[in-house]
Amino acid sequence: MHAEVLPVTGAWRPGDPVADRRFFRFATDRPFVLDGGGQLRDVTIAYETWGQLDDSRSNAILICHAWTGDAHAAGAVAPGQPTPGWWEGMIGPGLPIDTDRYFVVCTNVLGGCQGSTGPASPHPDDGRPYGSRFPVVTIRDMVRAQARLSDHLGIDTWASVIGGSMGGMQVLEWAITYPQRVRSIAPIATCAYATAQQIAWGAIGRRAIRLDPKWRGGDYYDAADGDGPWEGLAIARMLAQVTFRSDNVFSEKFGRELAKNDPHPEHGLDLWQRFEVESYLDYHGDKLVQRFDTNSYIIIGKAMDLHDVGRGRNGVEAAMSRVKVPTLTIGIWSDILYPSYQQKEIRELLVSNGTPCEYVEIDSPHGHDAFLLSKDQVGAALGPFLDDVVKTTR
Repeated sequence: MHAEVLPVTGAWRPGDPVADRRFFRFATDRPFVLDGGGQLRDVTIAYETWGQLDDSRSNAILICHAWTGDAHAAGAVAPGQPTPGWWEGMIGPGLPIDTDRYFVVCTNVLGGCQGSTGPASPHPDDGRPYGSRFPVVTIRDMVRAQARLSDHLGIDTWASVIGGSMGGMQVLEWAITYPQRVRSIAPIATCAYATAQQIAWGAIGRRAIRLDPKWRGGDYYDAADGDGPWEGLAIARMLAQVTFRSDNVFSEKFGRELAKNDPHPEHGLDLWQRFEVESYLDYHGDKLVQRFDTNSYIIIGKAMDLHDVGRGRNGVEAAMSRVKVPTLTIGIWSDILYPSYQQKEIRELLVSNGTPCEYVEIDSPHGHDAFLLSKDQVGAALGPFLDDVVKTTR
C-alpha cells in the first residue's frame, strides 16, 4: 500500500455517512468521572440494534466487541461503514443469537473510533480532536458508559451479555459491577485479569507507535493523508496479528515460501526479500490503518492491559463471587494470546462459589481468532445456552 493513499486516521468523523449507527449522548450536565481520575463531558456512544424489544423489555442481549471491533456486529458494508459485521453469521433471524427472538444491541466502546467518544472526536471546549488530551479509560469505564445507554433504552436487565476477547472482559465487568442487571453471561476467549505476557505484547505495540515520528505525541489529525502514524499502527497490528493465530496455521498457510510478487535475485540472497508470511502481515497492518485510529488503538489496548476484575475489590476471588448468574465460558485450545487455562480459571472461580458455569472448548487450529472464524462451534454452544437461560429466567 502506498503511503500517500493511507489516511491520517480511519476513524468515523461527524459529517461522515451514519450507516446503521445510532447515537446516545450523556454527561451533558455534569462530567462522566473515569476510573483513573479523568473526566469526559458531552460523551457520545454509538450503537446498533437488531430485532425488537418485547413489551416486558426482557429479551435484550448486549454484544461486546473486541479490540478493533465496533458496533457493527452484523450487516453489510455501506457508506460510512467500511467493514461487514464482525460477527456476521452469529446474529440474525434463525441464527444462534436469533433476532426473531431477541433484541440485540452492540456499542462502540468509549475510547473507540467508530462513532463513540474517543481521541479522534471533537473536544467540547474547542471542537478540535482530543488527540493527546484524551484520558486513560478502563474496561469498567466502557461498561459504565454502556449502562447509561441501557438506562436510555429502558433496559433494566440484559437477558445475556456476550463477548469475546476484550468483549469478554466487558462481560465479566458487567456481571461484577451490575450483578442485578444481567441474567446470564458468556465470556469467550478472555480472562479475569491481564497477565504479564499479555501486557508485554501490548507494550511492544504501543512503543512501535510512540517511536513513529508522525504520531506527533498523539496530535496528528491535521496532517495530510500519508503523513500520519500509519507505520507505527501497522507494525503494532502486525505484532498483534501474530498472537491472534497459531503456529500451525502460519506454518500450513505460508511455510517458508518467499513472496511471489517480490523480485528474486538470480544469485545469492537479498536481505530485503520477503517471505509470504510478511506479505500477509503487511496486508493486515495496512488494512487496519484504513479503518481505525492510532490513538484509539493505544487507548483501548491500555484498557485491556489494565483489566483486572479484582482491582479495588479485595482480589479476583472476591470480585468473581459477585457473579451469580448462569455462565457459559468458551476457550480455544490453540489460543496463545488468551490460553484456555484462563477460561477454565473463570469456571473454577464461579463453580467454587456455587455459580452455574459451563466450559466449552473450541477445537480449532485458528488460535485466538477462532471465536470469530469457527462460528459453527461457537454458535453450537451459545444457541442452546441462550435457550436454557430464557426458559429458566422468564
